Amino acid sequence: MDNKKAPGKDGITAEIFKETFKILPKSITAMYNGCLKNGIFPEIWKKAKIIPITKSDTQNSPDVTKYRPISLLNIGGKMLEKALINRINHHMNSTEFLKKNQYGFIPQTSTIDAIIAVKIFVQEGFSRGKITVTVSLDVEGAFNSAWWPSVLKNLQVSGCPRNLFNRTNNYFSQRKATLATNNITIERAVCRGFLQESCLGPGIWNIFYNSLLNLTFTSGTKIVRFADDLLLLTRGKPVSEVENNQHRAEKSINVGKRK
Repeated sequence: MDNKKAPGKDGITAEIFKETFKILPKSITAMYNGCLKNGIFPEIWKKAKIIPITKSDTQNSPDVTKYRPISLLNIGGKMLEKALINRINHHMNSTEFLKKNQYGFIPQTSTIDAIIAVKIFVQEGFSRGKITVTVSLDVEGAFNSAWWPSVLKNLQVSGCPRNLFNRTNNYFSQRKATLATNNITIERAVCRGFLQESCLGPGIWNIFYNSLLNLTFTSGTKIVRFADDLLLLTRGKPVSEVENNQHRAEKSINVGKRK
């Protein structure tokens, strides 16, 4: 954990947490083992402190969307998130549940790998005299609108061990976010989405989005994903075949998103 990162509502920084662990290693370890064993995510660690940051290109805009909400979480909860997502990722990797054409939030992968996958697909089409069309899809407010029941369903489909499923389910329950400004404090329940400072969010996002990558397309269609950016590649000959494949693929994606 970065000592320079801002703390959550409890004001405990990563530096303070590390020094405390040096004094009480057995007690802190027992606390985390108890949470993991019993599938509990303490309620005090489910509260986020929201800091609105103005986007650089929208300083003078009257629209509320000019703000980027940064969620500050308690360091203790972030440590438990790391322990949980490490176990979930181990399960996903050992069962090979996640599709190979997603490159965001995956260890030892980067945007370069995603670009190479696109390049190979396009070059294969050129070698056969085929036309390749690419469509870039950006889901607006993707991380803020992710539906938790879909995540839990995908965990069940993956054969996730019950203790991991129960911990994730408990993590999603009774979450709250607080915004304080000008002597006014507003607290709201959170029922969807992933917080930007969450250690669990990126890994859970991959599980949430995986069902879309499992859609069946024609042999001339491929999806490449990095984080919440989706690239739909379609090739064929003549142009009419490419257009038909493209329309069918886009229809499948729209149906998949509704499911």
